[in-house]
Amino acid sequence: MAIKNIIFDFGGVLIDWNPEYLFRKVFDDENEMRFFLKEVCSNDWNLKQDEGRTFEEAIRLLSEEHPQYKDEIAQYFSRWLETVGGDIAENSSLIEALKPNYRLFGLTNWSAETFPLAYRKYPFFKALDGIVVSGEEKLIKPDHRIYQRLLERYDLIPGESVFIDDSKPNIDAALELGFKVVHYSEQVNLKEELVKLGIQIDQTILS
Repeated sequence: MAIKNIIFDFGGVLIDWNPEYLFRKVFDDENEMRFFLKEVCSNDWNLKQDEGRTFEEAIRLLSEEHPQYKDEIAQYFSRWLETVGGDIAENSSLIEALKPNYRLFGLTNWSAETFPLAYRKYPFFKALDGIVVSGEEKLIKPDHRIYQRLLERYDLIPGESVFIDDSKPNIDAALELGFKVVHYSEQVNLKEELVKLGIQIDQTILS
C-alpha cells in the first residue's frame, strides 16, 4: 500500500522540550531542581494537562500539596515558553521537502493551553494539513482512541500512513492499528529512515 500521509509527534521529534531549560534558571541548586521536576512538577503531573486538565487547577492542587514551591509551580505555566529549547531543525526542515508529495499531520500529547504558544512561534506547524492535540481531545497517546480520532477527522488509512514518535508505547499502539512507523531518537537520522520506507524527499528544498 503506497504511503500517502506522514504523521509527526512534536515533543522530541520536531520540538526540543525540556522543563530543565526553565528551571535551571529558577533553582540555584541542581539537586533541588531535579527533586522538583521528579517529585513536584513531575511527568505524571504534566501529563494530566496533556489529558485536558487546566493549568489553573493543576497549579492550585499542587501548590496546596507543596506550598513551599508555590512560586516555582506557578512559573511552570507563566514561563512555559522557556521550557522549549527550539525546534529540532534537521527534522522540522523536512516538512517543506515532504509537502509536495504527501499530506502531513501532527498527533501530539500537549496541553491545549500551551500548544498555541508554540504554534504561534514556529511557522512549520502551519504547513501541516491537520493537527490533533491531546489536551483538546482529552485523550492521550497511546490510547487507541486518539489515533482513531486522527484517522476519522482527516479520512486517513493506517496502512497509507507513517507515524513518527520518540515514545515506544506510542509506536507500539500505532503498529497495533496498522501504521507504518519510525521510532525516533537522537541516534536516529529521520531523513534516512524515511528514505528507507520509500518516502520521496524534495532535495532541492533542503539544499
